[in-house]
Amino acid sequence: QVQLVESGGGLVQPGGSLRLSCAASGRIFFIRPMAWYRQAPGKERELVAEISSTGTTNYADSVKGRFTISRDSGKNSVYLQMNSLKPEDTAVYSCKLSDFTFDYWGQGTQVTVSS
Repeated sequence: QVQLVESGGGLVQPGGSLRLSCAASGRIFFIRPMAWYRQAPGKERELVAEISSTGTTNYADSVKGRFTISRDSGKNSVYLQMNSLKPEDTAVYSCKLSDFTFDYWGQGTQVTVSS
């Protein structure tokens, strides 16, 4: 059994920052690719950022230059530093770990950007 636990969401004013964390536990024997997704009300879930097992990163155009994904060396833990937040960043953010044959998801954490 694999579990992903996210933390760090909350309410922040436009222009502010938040840092999300996600830690995987359970039967994962190798360092695996991980990613952050988000889903806003009435919209489809979208990829925010992803990081490979070797640290290669990829970002959605809407967050490039504002968000940074990183991971602990040698661990299946991932972070999302979010700066210059905008109201349109409001969503439930979920992390994903891609194992060889299955994707595991966290429960999600709410991020609300509002004045």
